[in-house]
Amino acid sequence: MFQTGDLIIYGSTGVCEVTGVQPSDFPGENRLYYTLSPRYSSGTIYTPVDSPVFMRRVITREQAESLIGQFPNVKETASPASHRQLAELYEASLKTYDCTELLRVIKTAYLKTRRSIQSGRKPGQTDRHYLKRAETQLFGELAAVLDIRPDEVRGYIENSVKN
Repeated sequence: MFQTGDLIIYGSTGVCEVTGVQPSDFPGENRLYYTLSPRYSSGTIYTPVDSPVFMRRVITREQAESLIGQFPNVKETASPASHRQLAELYEASLKTYDCTELLRVIKTAYLKTRRSIQSGRKPGQTDRHYLKRAETQLFGELAAVLDIRPDEVRGYIENSVKN
């Protein structure tokens, strides 16, 4: 169970701070609820502690630094023949909420997009869509633990990989 003050990943919302853990206000319901404050959007989320929505603690700063150090060694995902299969592959990777898998999606989609542009073709919409989603998901978590803004994460990774 998470405690007040913990930073967690809450499904596709991303990084949230647990601002409270309290019993339900609903009559006849005897469940605990988290009150969550999304880090990069407004609003408040009330969710049962035993919700089926994916939740986990954010990685540590040390794990983030290690993950960034692995970037050059992360292998691209082999591209299936159809756009539908590619979308399913990317979607499955995003639903793992695993940072290494997210990094793999980012690297694969980025390199495919770059190769398309270099060969004079328009980048694939599927790659662009999932690149953006994976970056939003991973960069939000990395920003939270590295104490930087999400829009600074790409530069942080580039600088770390160069050194």
